[in-house]
Amino acid sequence: MSEARHDPDNPLVQRIADLGPWFHNLRLPSGVETAPGHFLGDYPQSKFESFAHVLPDDLEGCSVLDIGCNAGFYSFEMKRRGAGRVLGIDSDPRYLEQAGFAAAELGHADCEFRQMSVWQIAELGERFDLVIFMGVLYHLRHPLLALDLIREHVAGDRLLFQTMQRGSTDVMDVPADAPFHDPATDRPPTYFDDERYPRLHFIEREYAGDWTNWWAPNRACSEAMLRAAGFRIEQHPEEEVYLCRIADIPYDERGEAAVYPSKERAE
Repeated sequence: MSEARHDPDNPLVQRIADLGPWFHNLRLPSGVETAPGHFLGDYPQSKFESFAHVLPDDLEGCSVLDIGCNAGFYSFEMKRRGAGRVLGIDSDPRYLEQAGFAAAELGHADCEFRQMSVWQIAELGERFDLVIFMGVLYHLRHPLLALDLIREHVAGDRLLFQTMQRGSTDVMDVPADAPFHDPATDRPPTYFDDERYPRLHFIEREYAGDWTNWWAPNRACSEAMLRAAGFRIEQHPEEEVYLCRIADIPYDERGEAAVYPSKERAE
């Protein structure tokens, strides 16, 4: 372990401290790390290792959009795999300053970082071969709208998605339609009470001391929202991570076309 990363007299260490706090622990060529004492350990490297295998080793010529890029960890990883155009966007200027600094240190000056929210992505006017949408959904007041915008405006092929999930990790077989009342009991269907039913838990105040945490979907809800937005789930390599491809219509968890063409019915 390099002693340089803890040396307060090291100008690089001081610069990192000035730009902090950091949520991404990035290993710089000098041996200095940006967040060596991260409460999640070597994050996000440790998480990335659990699903990195589902991404192509060679992304030469591919374009990447990293939504909510933070300090740029995933943008840099895609560059290491040979991606061509890499654009990271975030609404927080502090994270973008960290990303710009890290890009210069890591030799990825051709990574572009721009202050922009997910609500503005239509302004980009282009589609990307890979869209990364990691750790953002639960911070948004309108999460399904965000997925809709990604599908409609910027997703060209694949979506790498992650969200904090809480509740059951089991998924029930939800009927395509159901009566308003169960004929046997003359009461609302009981599957709404099943913990395996898609649930988007609303956080009215704070969660883990963070007021920007608005939602905590269970697994069934994450998967249902992805399908409803027009993504086909191809791989689920880690509990909270999904690799998807764009689809013309929603798909179920088996990759089969869903029975409903859309929530919007033709006139």
